[in-house]
Amino acid sequence: MTSGSHPEHTPDGRYVVVGGRRWRATDPDVPPEAAARLRSLLMAARRAVAAALREHDAEAERAARARVHTAKVALGERGEPWWEQSPAERRARWSRGLEALGG
Repeated sequence: MTSGSHPEHTPDGRYVVVGGRRWRATDPDVPPEAAARLRSLLMAARRAVAAALREHDAEAERAARARVHTAKVALGERGEPWWEQSPAERRARWSRGLEALGG
């Protein structure tokens, strides 16, 4: 990481670099309020995965992992690359994610 709390980005801004590994960056066009809500929902889903694993509940784990995936897609970190989408497609992507996650 660079100084501060922000991870290093590739020069094109499409990826963050953590521990020498590239990860797709969050779509920078997601409005701050929507991005914060999606990150909150993502973290809740990750906590639900951990709880399901502790309880050995395969059904709950699948459901929680599906919520993680939905949040990651909405943030632009999975699915079709955000830089290949039109502004309207990008807005629709994060809006669908928020709706699907109840956010």
